Amino acid sequence: MTGVGGGLLERGRVTQALYLILVLFLCVLGLAFPGEVRADSPATAASAPATGAARVPVTPADILLLAAQDQRFADRLRRQLARPDPAQDLLASLAALDASVEEKLRAFGADALAELPIARLESLDRHWKFDARRFAQWQADAQRKLMPFDDAAAQVARRRQVWEATRASAVLDQLPPAMLERVDVVLAALDQVRQDLAAPLARQVELSRRADALAAQIETGSAEVEDAIALIDRRLLAVDAPPLWALPARAAAAPEGEEFSRGMEIEAQFARDYVAAAPVNRRALLVLQPLLLMLMLLARHRSRDWPADASDDRAALHRPIAAWLLLSMMSVLVLEPEAPLLAHQVALLIALVPLLRLLPTRRQPVLDHWPLVAVGLYVLNFAALVPSATGIGYRFVHLGLTLLALGLTLWLLWRSHRPVHDPSAARAVRVARAAAWCAAALLGTALVMNVVGNVSLADMLLGGVIESGYFGLLLYATVGVARALLRALLDETFLQPLPLLQRHSRQLFGMLSRALVAGAAVGGLAYAMTAFRVMRPAQGALTAMLGYHFEVGEISVSLGDLLVFALSVLIAWWVARAVRQVLGEQLSARPSLPRGVANSVASLSYYAVLLLGFLLALSAAGFKVSQLALVFGALGVGIGFGLQNIVNNFVSGLVLMFERPLRPGDVVEVAGAAGRVQAIGMRATIIRTFDGAEVVVPNGTLLSSSLTNWTLVDHSRRIEIEVGVVYGTEPAQVLALLQAVALATPGVAAQPAPSALMKGYGDSSLDFVLRAWTTDFDNWTSIRSAMLVNVNTALGEAGIQIPFNQYDLNLRSVSGEALAVLRPEPPGALPDVEPLAPSR
Repeated sequence: MTGVGGGLLERGRVTQALYLILVLFLCVLGLAFPGEVRADSPATAASAPATGAARVPVTPADILLLAAQDQRFADRLRRQLARPDPAQDLLASLAALDASVEEKLRAFGADALAELPIARLESLDRHWKFDARRFAQWQADAQRKLMPFDDAAAQVARRRQVWEATRASAVLDQLPPAMLERVDVVLAALDQVRQDLAAPLARQVELSRRADALAAQIETGSAEVEDAIALIDRRLLAVDAPPLWALPARAAAAPEGEEFSRGMEIEAQFARDYVAAAPVNRRALLVLQPLLLMLMLLARHRSRDWPADASDDRAALHRPIAAWLLLSMMSVLVLEPEAPLLAHQVALLIALVPLLRLLPTRRQPVLDHWPLVAVGLYVLNFAALVPSATGIGYRFVHLGLTLLALGLTLWLLWRSHRPVHDPSAARAVRVARAAAWCAAALLGTALVMNVVGNVSLADMLLGGVIESGYFGLLLYATVGVARALLRALLDETFLQPLPLLQRHSRQLFGMLSRALVAGAAVGGLAYAMTAFRVMRPAQGALTAMLGYHFEVGEISVSLGDLLVFALSVLIAWWVARAVRQVLGEQLSARPSLPRGVANSVASLSYYAVLLLGFLLALSAAGFKVSQLALVFGALGVGIGFGLQNIVNNFVSGLVLMFERPLRPGDVVEVAGAAGRVQAIGMRATIIRTFDGAEVVVPNGTLLSSSLTNWTLVDHSRRIEIEVGVVYGTEPAQVLALLQAVALATPGVAAQPAPSALMKGYGDSSLDFVLRAWTTDFDNWTSIRSAMLVNVNTALGEAGIQIPFNQYDLNLRSVSGEALAVLRPEPPGALPDVEPLAPSR
């Protein structure tokens, strides 16, 4: 009884802890949906004298108290105004941004933009967007620093009105002179503060005027660049140069390097502004790169003991410096999307050498010479951006590069017909061949467009094919290196201090590998769309589609809001599953906790995270509390009419998880179903019967009906066997024999000790009962069967018979044939029983 009582006490403490968790959860729910403050609430009433009733005079009883408060308020404001004005620093940063904007507007007007190539326009557009983000940050900083001055001016005006009204009424009320003097002192202090605030507020007005002018300039410059890019996009299908057969004998050439120097001027100005701004992601990149180097060296050291099936990953780590350099350059593209376009191009060029050194040697026969061709064409295409001549010379350079790229592509396609025996390699070859045929078709189109005079389309197709092919190769090598680094970091021996991650290292590695491949695919698609100049119109169409709003009553949502809501709910569901699994495993590994606590805590945490994620998803989608009131009001009506059972089962599920009358793994009997509890949900509980069927029992039924739980406290079970022996047997001998058999049977508990009792006198036997306990509930039927066999064997060895039912049969008459069968007589003997008379 002591052990059972201690267990019940422990369960009681755990139940109290779970109830506390529920109360905290409900508090979080209340914080997520705070009630709206009514106009007649105490909070509103307390703030009314300071807002709506500003002209109400102060009562004589409160003059001294409120005068002291306002005097301290005025003194505090004067001390703050004595500090340096933050408007000066804001003005300096705004002037620097204004100078950059003015320089771009002066150097690149509408006429100059029409002469720039698309690459420089894209870089200039990125620069304008960077300025817009800097200006937005400046506005947030200005609002944070200058908002106290606006609030102080409003409070001074409001308090001064109150004291003026008090001074006017004091003359009528004939207040004592001391109180009138006190009112005049407070009014003088507030007037002085108002005069001191005049100069900072004037500077703020001037600062706001300049900020508005700068915002208009940024919008104008950005719009002009976007119009120039849109004009070039619209001219892609138009002939913009004479065909090659109609070229003039001599064409006017632009000044040597003029276009290149103008482009470098754009990039240099952007680089200066970007470095001066020092964005957070750039600082994060400077911290990440040394960390990546240390991780690569550690992974190289740990990869020496990898099995043979990880040869590709080990090869990716064989050159850690090259792998680090490749990851560093790719992280520039990921972490610094706002950087100048030239910085991204330089990063891609730097990645050339590590790319060629990190391609896996085992797959080299599959890749053939594709990497060398892709890298060589990318270098030549980059060099073509700095031609020694413009006009016809630039056109012939691109024509030759197009012919070279098309010839190399067709040559590699011809070489790829060699048989490949590896199935995975054969699939890779088929994908590469399909991509190569698409590239050949695009290069052929570019060649024709260059000949007929559509130079802009030919340039775009050539650059898109070359840049997309090179970037795809970069992604292939980067995924290989990142996958090898993940394998090293998720190695089971490396994760020994983290047993949870160690147990799931393979699943985690597979999940992260798939995420890497998916991210690389999305990044490659986005880069290709940008290279082929379809990203901008696609973004515009997608923005217009996701921005479409539709209203239902007072609720106004857009397709983008619905998409954000769906993604947020998906993320919340994934996080909730992870939390439930982690808590379930961690708590189940603690033997000090009672059985079932891990499941209750994990399930409650799962639904709590789901509910919190749902609320955050609604907030992210733009729903407001007033709009959600309609939804929950409609839900309340639905509950009142048709969802009572669902709510009943939901609340019953909470009660089951807190009181824990049954837990997963328990053997129960309820509602005509007997079996083992598989899972306890918020609506229903799944019971697996001993026949293999799964019965779904609503939680409300479990609480309202009689529930038999065989394993609530422990796994003990009493086994009872009834035995009958023939009359004349010594009862003491039978009792001793039965008890000895029970003690000798494996699985029978010694405490409580088995007991054998004489039950009574039967019709043809002396009846005994054998009772024994076992702590192995799962095998109690096998133990009972063994006891039956052992009892039968022991009774036979002792010569004790188990009787069968005996009956006395009295026959009044019997036929001769039956008599002959029952008792055959010698010939000539007379029967003892008179035979039946023949029937008439």
